[in-house]
Amino acid sequence: MGELILVRHGETEWSVSGQHTSYTDMPLTARGEEQARGLAPLLAEFTVALVLTSPLARAVRTAELAGLAGLAPTTVDPDLHEWDYGGYEGVTTDEIHRTRPEWNLWTDGVAAAPGHPGESPEEVGDRADRVLARVDAAFRDLGGDGDGDIVLVAHAHFLRVLTARRLGLPAADGALFQLATGTVSRIGSEHGRPVLVSWNRMP
Repeated sequence: MGELILVRHGETEWSVSGQHTSYTDMPLTARGEEQARGLAPLLAEFTVALVLTSPLARAVRTAELAGLAGLAPTTVDPDLHEWDYGGYEGVTTDEIHRTRPEWNLWTDGVAAAPGHPGESPEEVGDRADRVLARVDAAFRDLGGDGDGDIVLVAHAHFLRVLTARRLGLPAADGALFQLATGTVSRIGSEHGRPVLVSWNRMP
């Protein structure tokens, strides 16, 4: 079976400021676009058979600038959107700690907001499991001969949860996998079990 390639989108203004960004459709900064273009040589090393992207513009634009459309069919998967931060959208961790000093996203979840109740780690994990089920079905369709890799272009917290779930860990263990903007990571297999092959690779 091929590898699962994870791409975090390039820099945005809110990724620089540390503001939680889920449903706010922030564009890439100029540096973010440069980061995305820089991923093209790294991604060209793989035999890409399928690309799935988050519906948010920062992920779609990263996939475009990284040249993924020229490597394989690209599909938008709504389940790849970022963790819904609810009332913490646009708010930094430091700001949240002023009223909730012990708050931790990975164990406490978020506060609700009108139209956005937010998600618990387990709910994000359920979405990640759905994506992984589709990924596994796609690998089976490819024949499992090792000739095709699947690329997911998405967001830091969601990809961290997905990594935990792929490795058989609880969703909250995504806290163990820090993920920078404009990076490529790989999940492969060893003796039939998922393993991290590389993490946070930058151009």
